[in-house]
Amino acid sequence: MSNSGYHVLSELETIQYVKKIPGLFSENALLICKELGDGNLNLVFRITEKGTSGKSIIIKQALPYARVVGESWPLTLDRSRIESDALMIQNILCPGLVPKVYLYDKEMSLTIMEDLSTHINMRKGLITRNQYPHFAKHIGTFLARTLFLTSDLALEPQYKKQKVVKFINLELCKITEDLVFTDPYYDATTNQFNPLMKEVIKEIWDHAELKLEITKLKERFLTHAQALIHGDLHTGSIMVTEKDTKVIDPEFAFYGPMGFDIGNVVANLLLNFCAHEGCSLDQKERLQYQDYLLNIVEEIWTIFEKEFRALWKGNESSFYASVQGYDDDYILRLLQDTLGYAGCEMMRRVIGLAHVPDLESIDDPKLRAKGERLALAIGQQLVLRRETVWTICDLTALVRYIKNREVDED
Repeated sequence: MSNSGYHVLSELETIQYVKKIPGLFSENALLICKELGDGNLNLVFRITEKGTSGKSIIIKQALPYARVVGESWPLTLDRSRIESDALMIQNILCPGLVPKVYLYDKEMSLTIMEDLSTHINMRKGLITRNQYPHFAKHIGTFLARTLFLTSDLALEPQYKKQKVVKFINLELCKITEDLVFTDPYYDATTNQFNPLMKEVIKEIWDHAELKLEITKLKERFLTHAQALIHGDLHTGSIMVTEKDTKVIDPEFAFYGPMGFDIGNVVANLLLNFCAHEGCSLDQKERLQYQDYLLNIVEEIWTIFEKEFRALWKGNESSFYASVQGYDDDYILRLLQDTLGYAGCEMMRRVIGLAHVPDLESIDDPKLRAKGERLALAIGQQLVLRRETVWTICDLTALVRYIKNREVDED
């Protein structure tokens, strides 16, 4: 849309930019622009039409660096193209479960999309113990369809390889490789953690078996171009109401292991589970909500597996569908990958650079440490014992066992 080349938009320039695009707003609309300021990497603006219509849109512009750090951490602007392409693919595969994309401007590295101000960030909702009765069905379906239908299970191999090339995402993958699989497991300068957790974290740094298993998971993340994954599917990347779910922010998208996306969803539900040890002081309320979270984990996997198997069965011409028992083997490996990646995500959110508000919102360091200690205990066991898990109920039983053990020791 712009003829002047890339530059960072101000609020006033954003209004001027939008007015030049036909069909977004009425010709004489009075527009209000607000820079939301809640992104780690990008600029995000909300444009609202003044008056009775109240129509609004979101403009997301990539910066040539990580906003949370500054110009010392340069990043490619192509991540904006990857995010826009991923959203459009996901909307084809799962209509209504991602925000609509109205326009992508390559030169300005920005996307104009549906405004979700009627929704709440799911992480915030979970912190206040909200319940979302349709979430498990929505996210289980989203995971099954986006992962199966972008994989070799559904696509012709040469076509799928072309898609892999299109979603090469070097710089953002490097962030994940470092912050999820490397830095938290030694005394890296990027690590930031509660000083009360230092001894527990030192034990993790010295845990040779754990580091071996994490290395295996990192190698799989680097090499296993299984499906087009979101790449950063935590509860902060999900907007919800009681009836609706929208997955946002797939700028980390690339062809990687399916279990990484599923594991991120599971891990962030479990991080919330752990946080309630420190932020929900009423025991009855805490236990009820923790049970709710574990039930959601079970329901997500159950719905995911049912939909995934239905897609597999519906693709009977596939070579994979013709081999008896391969579906069972494949799905078991997915479950075990899910545990491993969930464990890595849980540990890095306590030790590494990027923490989660679920835990960080607990002001008292001692209470926060209670949740952090549980998160590290669960995370380690998910990595170490992932190949002993055969069903999703084995996972939730393991979490309950670790929680009871940790609480008893306290």
